[in-house]
Amino acid sequence: MSIDVREQKKLKEALYFKELDNGLKVYFIPREDYTKQYAVFATNYGSNDNKFIPLGEEEPITVPKGIAHFLEHKLFEEKEGNIFSKFSDLGSYVNAYTNFNQTAYLFSCSDKFYENLKLLVKFVQNPYFTDENVNKEKGIIEQEIKMYDDNPNWKVFFNCLKAMYVNHPVKTDIAGTVDSIKKIDKETLYKCYNTFYHPSNMVLFMVGNINFDKALNVVKENIDRDIKEFHGEVKKITEKEPTTINKKIIEEKLSVSNPLFNIGFKDIDLGYTGDELLKRQLTTNILLDMLFGDSTKFYQSIYDEGLISGDFGTQYIGHESYGHSIIAGESDEPKKVLKRVKDHIINQRENGLNKEAFNRNKRKLIGYYLMDLNSVEFIANNFIKYHFNNTSILSYLDILENINYNDVKERFENLFDLDRLSISIIYPI
Repeated sequence: MSIDVREQKKLKEALYFKELDNGLKVYFIPREDYTKQYAVFATNYGSNDNKFIPLGEEEPITVPKGIAHFLEHKLFEEKEGNIFSKFSDLGSYVNAYTNFNQTAYLFSCSDKFYENLKLLVKFVQNPYFTDENVNKEKGIIEQEIKMYDDNPNWKVFFNCLKAMYVNHPVKTDIAGTVDSIKKIDKETLYKCYNTFYHPSNMVLFMVGNINFDKALNVVKENIDRDIKEFHGEVKKITEKEPTTINKKIIEEKLSVSNPLFNIGFKDIDLGYTGDELLKRQLTTNILLDMLFGDSTKFYQSIYDEGLISGDFGTQYIGHESYGHSIIAGESDEPKKVLKRVKDHIINQRENGLNKEAFNRNKRKLIGYYLMDLNSVEFIANNFIKYHFNNTSILSYLDILENINYNDVKERFENLFDLDRLSISIIYPI
C-alpha cells in the first residue's frame, strides 16, 4: 500500500497520507509516547452551506437554515438506538460539532482504538432518517435554540454578526431558527447528506500511538454503503455581500449582572485560501494583540479606570467569503469603551505601530503553537480546519515565522475602517 509522508523538519513531525479509491483522504500524525489516541471524521459542510447544487442535479436549491447542525444530531441515531452507548461500552469519549464551515465527528480513547475507529466510520456513513425521528428531533433542537437565545455571550456575538453582515449566512445562528427547523424533512436531510457526506468531500484524521496500515484497513472495510460516483467539487453558492455593514448598533436586554459588548470590524479584503488565508489570519491576530492585548497601555488604561473587567479579549475569524475582527468584554459603559477603541485606532494610525510589540507578540504566538502541539485535540481539530482551507497545520510555523512588520502595517490600514464598525450590547434587564 503506497503511503505519502510529509516531514516538517523544524518540528520533527511527520504527516502520513493516503487517498482511498472513493476519494476519502486519510491522514495520520504519530505520537508514539502518548497514551491517548484521537480520531476525527469531518465533512466540508457547515451552517453557511444552505444554497448548493445537489449531487446528480443541475439546479441550485436553498435548504432550511440549521440543517447541517440538525444532520449532525441525527447521525447519532440508529435503528437499534443511540451511538453514544456503544462508544461508552468501549470506554471512549465521543462527540461532534458543527460550525460555519465544517461538521466533525470525533472520539478519543486510550484502548481499543481500532474498534472505536470502525464504529466511527460506520455510523457516520450510515444515516437513518424517518419522519418520526426527524419530527422528534425538531422539539429537541427547538429547546437548544431557545437555550442559546437566553445565553448572553452567545447572543451578544450573533447580534454583532447580524449588525455587520447584510446577506451572508454567517450572521445566522448555526442551529438555525425555530421557524427554519420546522421546514426540515427526511428527504432534504438525505439530499444534504448524499451531497456533502460523499467521501470525496470528507477527511479522516488520526493522531496517537497508532498503526496506520491497520487503521487504513479498518476504514476501507467499513465504508461499505452504496456510494454514487462523484467527480469534482460540491458546488456551493454564497449570496453576494456588500462592503457596507448592516447596522451600527444592536442593543438587547437579558439576565446579566453587567453589560456585555462585542465590537466588530467587517473585513472586505477577501477571496483568499490556502497559505495566504492562514497568513492573513495569523497577521491579524498578531495585530489585535499589539493593539488590544493585556500587555498594552491601552488595555491597562481602560482596566485601571474601571471601564472593563478582566474579561476582555479579541479574535479574528477569516474565511474565503467573510472575515471580521471582534473585541469583546464586559463594561458598565460599553459605548465609552467603543469611543476609546476608535480613538486608539486613530492615534495608532497617526503615530504608527510599535515594532517591538510586533516582535514580542509574534514570538508569543510561536510559543503558544509549540505548546499546543502537545495536545492531540488541538492537533486533530486544527488539522481539519486548515485542511478544508487548503493549507496544513504543519505549514503554520513557517508561515508565522515569515510574517514581517510591514505585513502587519498593511493589515492595519485595510482592516480597521471605522465606517465598517458595528457594536452589539447586552444590558441587564
